[in-house]
Amino acid sequence: MTTVNQQSIMARNGCIIQAAFFRPDGESKAAALIVPAMGVSQSYYAAFAAWLAAQGYLVATFDYSGMGQSNNGDIRKLNLTIVDWARFDCDAMIDAISALAPNRRLYWLGHSLGGQILGFVPDRSRIAKAITIATGSGYWKENAPSLKRKVWWLWYVVAPLATRVFGYFPGKRLRKVGDLPRGVMDQWRRWCLDPEYAVGAEGDDARANFSAVTTPITSLSFDDDELISLRNTASLHACYENAPRTMKRISPRDIGAKRIGHFGFFNARFEGALWQQHLLPELS
Repeated sequence: MTTVNQQSIMARNGCIIQAAFFRPDGESKAAALIVPAMGVSQSYYAAFAAWLAAQGYLVATFDYSGMGQSNNGDIRKLNLTIVDWARFDCDAMIDAISALAPNRRLYWLGHSLGGQILGFVPDRSRIAKAITIATGSGYWKENAPSLKRKVWWLWYVVAPLATRVFGYFPGKRLRKVGDLPRGVMDQWRRWCLDPEYAVGAEGDDARANFSAVTTPITSLSFDDDELISLRNTASLHACYENAPRTMKRISPRDIGAKRIGHFGFFNARFEGALWQQHLLPELS
């Protein structure tokens, strides 16, 4: 039987992160850290995490500081960026799950943004393998066609205006992404307007950090993803130029489904077709 423990984790910058640890019945065979997409609560991954724990893995989910259960105050007062999430939140979660599963392989399961920020994590040596899910560059001119028609208005008008007026990005009110600290939204906007995304917007240090990643990476992407195009996927993973990379493009037709999309992988209806057939073989 899977046991779920809630825990507060303090990051090195003083932020408190709320995390959940899904423990298998008996000794864990390995550990898996689920690193969330932008604006997505850890509760979205709970069914998947519980299933993975039932397969014998110690699994952790968490909310980035300022998001979901980790939003501990006035979002207007949070001086945070996406890079802070990688350097502090993700680093603290690696510490926490490694302490609970010493001498076990650690897998990084990054959904969307969670696969984009691996290059900013300070100590990647403890990660045995990264599996990115629906992950690609957010450069707007390479976005999926249905999204590209909308994001010009978001990046050039809505985002800068809303953050200036409200002091944060009021995504819930606007029905876009979710509420985000101003620094997060400002940085994400800069990334999405740069042809080289994060490494282009952040400069030579970021480029060197991504180039230094040697952790094996498997990309699981979907050809009906409404946000991330094939070009987005290829350009983002090219930044990890020295990491062994395996790119897997999956169509709903391949698994007898009508739709997968950007968020569908974590739906329990894909336990057999995606979790069993495409994820578990990567956790070895």
